[in-house]
Amino acid sequence: MTPLAPDPDVLRGLRLFAGLDAAALAETVRSAQTQRVEKGATIFSQGDPATLCHALIDGRVKIVQTGADGQQMVVRYIGPGEMFGTAAVFAGGVYPADALAVADCVAIHWSAAAMGVLMERHPRVAMNALDIVGRRLQEVQTRLREVSTERVERRVAHALLRLARQAGRRVEGGVEIDFPLSRQDIAEMTGTTLHTVSRILSGWEAQGIVEGGRQQVTIRRPHALVAIAEDLPRPLPPA
Repeated sequence: MTPLAPDPDVLRGLRLFAGLDAAALAETVRSAQTQRVEKGATIFSQGDPATLCHALIDGRVKIVQTGADGQQMVVRYIGPGEMFGTAAVFAGGVYPADALAVADCVAIHWSAAAMGVLMERHPRVAMNALDIVGRRLQEVQTRLREVSTERVERRVAHALLRLARQAGRRVEGGVEIDFPLSRQDIAEMTGTTLHTVSRILSGWEAQGIVEGGRQQVTIRRPHALVAIAEDLPRPLPPA
C-alpha cells in the first residue's frame, strides 16, 4: 500500500461530504491519507480496532463477515464514492467484517479523531453520516426480510439486480456486473449454498436470462430477472 498526496477533487463524489464548499473540502482532505490497495489485499480485518474511516475512490471492495462456525457472508460490495468501516468507528468498537480489495483500488481514510473534528466544524458532515447509516440500515433490513420470507431463486435475482445497479456496465446484449463475482460470492450474499446457486444460474443460462463466465456475470434479459425477483409472470424469451 503506497501513500499518495490527497486531492480535494476526490471528495466531490462522496456522499459524506456533499454540500461542503471548496474551502471545507480542502480542509477535509488535509486531514486524510490516500493509498493504493492491490487486488487481493485486506484493508482491515474483522475484530481489528475500528480506528479509521475509509472511502473508496476507485476499484471495488468486498465486505465479508465470518461467523463463529467459520461460515462466511458477503455483507455488501463497496464501489467508488462509498464509505466503509465508518459506522464501527462512530460506535467506538471493532470492525465487524473484513474489507477485501477485489480489484486494484484507490482508497482514502481519516482517523477517528480527525473525523470527529470535521463533524464538529462542519455539521453537514454529521448529517450526511446519519443519512448514510440510515440507508445502510434499510438495506440490511431489506436483505433480512428477503432471507426470512423469500425463496432462494428470488433472493439470488434481487442480489444480481442490486449488483447491476451498483456496478452494471452496458455491453452488447445486456448488462455486465463489472467486477469479479463468483458463484460462491453469490451464495454468501444470499444465505444459501454454492450447489443451489449453481443450479439456479445454470437454469437461467439455459433460458438466456444470464450468461456466466469465469467470475463474471452478464444479465442478458433484465426484465425476466426483475420478474423473478418480484414474483411476476415471466416474459417470454425473444423468438
